[in-house]
Amino acid sequence: MSENVAIIGTGHSKFGTRKDVNVAELCWESIKPAFESAGVEPKDIDYFVVGTAGMWSSEAAVPALIAEYAGLEPKGSMRAEAACATGSAAIRVGYTTIKSELADLVLVLGVEKMQESPSSTVIELIGRFGSYFWEFENFGLTFPGYYAMYGTAYMIKYGATEEDFAKVAVKNHYYGAKNPYAQFQREITVETVLKSPYIAWPFKLYDCSPITDGSACVILASEEKVKELGVEEKVWILGQGTGTGTANLSKRKDFTSLPSVVHAAEIAYKIAGIDKDDPVKYLDGADVHDCFTAAEIIAYEDLNFCRRGEGMKLVREEQTYIGGRIPVNIDGGLKAKGHPIGATGVSQAIEAYKQLLQKAEPGRQADIVKGRWLAHNVGGTGHYAYVTVYGLEKR
Repeated sequence: MSENVAIIGTGHSKFGTRKDVNVAELCWESIKPAFESAGVEPKDIDYFVVGTAGMWSSEAAVPALIAEYAGLEPKGSMRAEAACATGSAAIRVGYTTIKSELADLVLVLGVEKMQESPSSTVIELIGRFGSYFWEFENFGLTFPGYYAMYGTAYMIKYGATEEDFAKVAVKNHYYGAKNPYAQFQREITVETVLKSPYIAWPFKLYDCSPITDGSACVILASEEKVKELGVEEKVWILGQGTGTGTANLSKRKDFTSLPSVVHAAEIAYKIAGIDKDDPVKYLDGADVHDCFTAAEIIAYEDLNFCRRGEGMKLVREEQTYIGGRIPVNIDGGLKAKGHPIGATGVSQAIEAYKQLLQKAEPGRQADIVKGRWLAHNVGGTGHYAYVTVYGLEKR
C-alpha cells in the first residue's frame, strides 16, 4: 500500500432543509463542482463510494441512483455506513482502494436527506446507532440523552458549566454565519443559548446539532494520477486512524473521554508523522465532531490539544477562534453548518482542502503556516471514530 492519495476536486451543496430537490439532484449539487474543480469527467472515474445512512430517505440504492444520474455506470461502487462517521468511512474506502493500487481516481460522495421523515422518526432511527434494545427500548435514550451523560460527567469531574458549553455554540455560529453553505448563517449570544429550552440536561436547543439535508463530494487521486493530470491544487491525506467503542454504554468505564477517538488519533498521528504529545505544534486547525457542545470540548482533550480538564479553558479564553492556540470548527461545525450524517465527514475533508489552499470565505480563513489540518468524525457516542490528517505536502 504505497500510493500517496490526494484530494484534487471538491463540491458542496447548501446544507439545511432541502425540500426543493430530490436525492439525485441534491447529490449533483456537489458532484458537478467536484468534477469541474478536478478537471475530470465521469468516464475518468475508476470507482466511487457513497456514504449514506439513508434510513429516513425515499431512496435506498443511492450508488446506483447516482451512477444513473451522473453518468457513472457501469463503474464499480460501494455504499458505506458508520453512523455519524459515515462520511469518513466513505473516504476510508476510497483512500484504501487507491493505496491498494486497485484504482487511481475515486469519487467519494456523502449525502443525506434526513428531513424526508418526521423529526420523531429521525430521532428514533438515530437512536438505533446505540445499543437499541437495551438503551432505547428499555430506557428511551436518544442521542441528546447519550451525550448529556458525557456532558454531565464532564461538569462533575472538571467543574465545567452550561455557559462553557454555550460558548462553543456561540463560536460555531459566529463562523457559520460566514459560511454560505451552512444551515444556520446567523450569530447568537451566550444568553440566546442559555434561554433556549432544555432538550436533555445540560443541553438546550442551541447545544444540539440540527437535522440536516445535504451532500458533499471529493475526488481522490493517486500520486501517479496527480502527475498525469498535472494537478496544481491538491491536498494530501497524510494519515487516518480508526477506532471502535462498545455498543452498550454500561460497558464503558469513563464518561469524560471516548477511547475510540484516542485510539484513532494515535494511529493517525503516527502515520502522519505528528507527535501525539503535542499535535497542535503541527496543525493549523481542525474540524471536530461537535454534535453537541460538550462533545467538542471532550474532543479537544481526546485529540490532545490540551490536558485533561482544560478543554473548557480553551473555550473560555477563545483559544479555538482564528488567532488562538488552534482554530476549531471555523466552518460552523455540525452545530451551525449542519449535520447531514452521511455528508459530514466529507464536508470536513472539503474544509481541510479549502483552508489549506486558503480558499475559505472572508472572515473564516485560518493562517496556514504548518500546512496540516485535522478532521475528527465520530459515529454514535464513540461507537465509531475516524481521525484524518490532511496536508499540503505528501509524506
